Amino acid sequence: MTAEEAVLSPDDARILALESAVVAGHTLKLMVLEPGETLDVDRLRRRVAERLGDHPRARERVDTAGDRPRWVPADDFDISRHIRRHPRPVATDDDLRHIAGELMAAHLDHRHPLWTIDVIGPLEDGREVLAARLHHAMVDGIAGMRFLQEVLTDPRDAPASAVGMRPTATVARRSLWHRLPAAIARELGHPGSRSPFDLPITGRRELAFAAVPLSGLKAIGASRPEHTTVNDALMAVVAGGLRGWIGATATHLDLRAQIPVSLHHRDDAPDVGNRDSFMNVDLALQASDPLTRLDRISAQTRTAKQAHDAELMYDLMHAVGQVHAVGGLPRASALLERVESSAREFSVAISNVPGPRGETSVSGRRVTKLFSSSEPGAHHALRIAAISHEDTIGIGFCTDPTAVPGVVDLATAVETAYDALHRAAH
Repeated sequence: MTAEEAVLSPDDARILALESAVVAGHTLKLMVLEPGETLDVDRLRRRVAERLGDHPRARERVDTAGDRPRWVPADDFDISRHIRRHPRPVATDDDLRHIAGELMAAHLDHRHPLWTIDVIGPLEDGREVLAARLHHAMVDGIAGMRFLQEVLTDPRDAPASAVGMRPTATVARRSLWHRLPAAIARELGHPGSRSPFDLPITGRRELAFAAVPLSGLKAIGASRPEHTTVNDALMAVVAGGLRGWIGATATHLDLRAQIPVSLHHRDDAPDVGNRDSFMNVDLALQASDPLTRLDRISAQTRTAKQAHDAELMYDLMHAVGQVHAVGGLPRASALLERVESSAREFSVAISNVPGPRGETSVSGRRVTKLFSSSEPGAHHALRIAAISHEDTIGIGFCTDPTAVPGVVDLATAVETAYDALHRAAH
């Protein structure tokens, strides 16, 4: 690898620069294993170490000593530093949530590769849990799940679902630039209400989890007269949960969700880095009927996809960033970034990553549940992340509890909202 190839991409470097005393910069994946014989951590380490050859970032650290951060070999790489048994005993799901929250809050050590896997448990019922933390500068959500499947799970496991959005060809994307003003108007031209999550955050984290049937979301989508995706149905479920959790004031709020969109090709190399864009969607909390809410959300995402908003916003952000990098339009770049990240442009980010399509196991133990968690940010003190696994979508909720307490109640409200939407659709 040449020195230039080792330099972090602009996207990855920007993500790394977001780290602070209150932002750790990583995602968390929880794999809950069925009861069984206690995992042999040394054996797990050997097995993972043997599989790291196709994942060079897993043996590299970030060097920030030069003018640009770059990946360099971690000469003192020690697998036992990255895969370890968590020292605290755990008995219940509440104990697990507390430990996961502490892991979510703890920064990864930049002197070493930016990933760890903690083996938690056994719980009182014999389950064990693998808590994997992966820095976003190393992988995005889809690449992170691919990494865990390839180094951690048993070989017979099915691959992750196909990567979501295929990048538009360069020529076609250039031909779409006449649509840019309309895309900007849709994505950045509708500032909403003051968000209840528009609050400063500390470094504390509280997590909660919910699960809904993937087949149920598919059936809900299929019941609608217009094309409606699983992600549309998921967004409507989350919107219904937020409406119930916030209470009576929710009907007066105009809250928008930012949906991260991966522009990776399914054949991209595992270390290709981040290539993410977004769509902003009105959650239609004013609608009392769950099907009306779903149809309004679906209409927005359908229009944005047909107009290639995500690709256009990605190209716009990078074009302005490149001009700024060579000394031009610094104010325009800063203004665009402030607008895009404003709490009035979106209130909460809701991501959905495809996970394993079939049964998954680690060291012969079936993965019964899979959850993902992503960090909140300043003025966005709630973050929601979903991931599919077999016939379930696991939904992780992450907050700073000093800003947004009671996130466990939100998880319950989302499961209740799923039941209501499913009844209404059938």
